[in-house]
Amino acid sequence: MITEIVKENGALEVIQPKKEEECRCYTVQDLQKILNVTRGTVYELLKRKEFSWIQIGNGRYRISKKSFDAWLDENF
Repeated sequence: MITEIVKENGALEVIQPKKEEECRCYTVQDLQKILNVTRGTVYELLKRKEFSWIQIGNGRYRISKKSFDAWLDENF
């Protein structure tokens, strides 16, 4: 979407909305959807350390988007 604003001197200024910052990580649920697999399968991949991830809080994981995407490219 482009928004045009007319300046006081009559010149047009084109302003594009800022893009939302791209997420740098996935959740277990994201991987389930991307791979079309069960939660258990995703946890098995995490256990095998197929890509970089961290655990936050009680059993919540965040998977590196860059690492996962590279793994996906190599394996599919």
